[in-house]
Amino acid sequence: MSQNIVNMIDHTLLKADATKEQILTLVEEAKQYKFASVCVNPVWVKTAAELLAETPEVKVCTVIGFPLGASTTETKAFEAKNAIENGATEVDMVINIAALKDGQDELVERDIRAVVEAAKGKALTKVIIEACLLTNEEKVTACELSVKAGADFVKTSTGFSTGGATVEDIRLMRKTVGPTIGVKASGGVRSREDALAMVEAGATRIGASSGVSIAKGELSHSNY
Repeated sequence: MSQNIVNMIDHTLLKADATKEQILTLVEEAKQYKFASVCVNPVWVKTAAELLAETPEVKVCTVIGFPLGASTTETKAFEAKNAIENGATEVDMVINIAALKDGQDELVERDIRAVVEAAKGKALTKVIIEACLLTNEEKVTACELSVKAGADFVKTSTGFSTGGATVEDIRLMRKTVGPTIGVKASGGVRSREDALAMVEAGATRIGASSGVSIAKGELSHSNY
């Protein structure tokens, strides 16, 4: 179980002031612990892809329309296409949150589908619903629209808004999307215990900037 959790982690560094040296460290840590991916801003995708060329088990993940989701659909599709050309194999896109809250479901689905189509056959698409800004009804709708649009995962949070992942949200999202779509818990997952709780609630991927701490906690636990 412990090794499985480590392999679920998207080792994340999305701060605006992240330096190249920090990205290099992130990648080396991902190689060492065999994380699922490194998750970096689009400007760092090419660097990460080059560094991971000989480590195919660690994917290159990036973010699209991040962190507000307020880019146009055309911009999100282009951003995804460009990131994939630079080496991204997973793209985490933010939905049009305002459109969802306005009840413009067709617009939200079209927005997601544009990124899914841009990534099709080349990269996984994860849809960030920013659960902390939504009612439970809106969370369900966002997940349903993501499934209809062909997304591979739904994801709780950017980590840049008013809150991160909660066990309750993971349970609701898993119940909504069923067993075949991935669910990613992101934002505020800082310890082995946090990660375990999310996995037990139905998460199949963990987005965390504290991946090393979680991994060390796993190793310590397995040595008992």
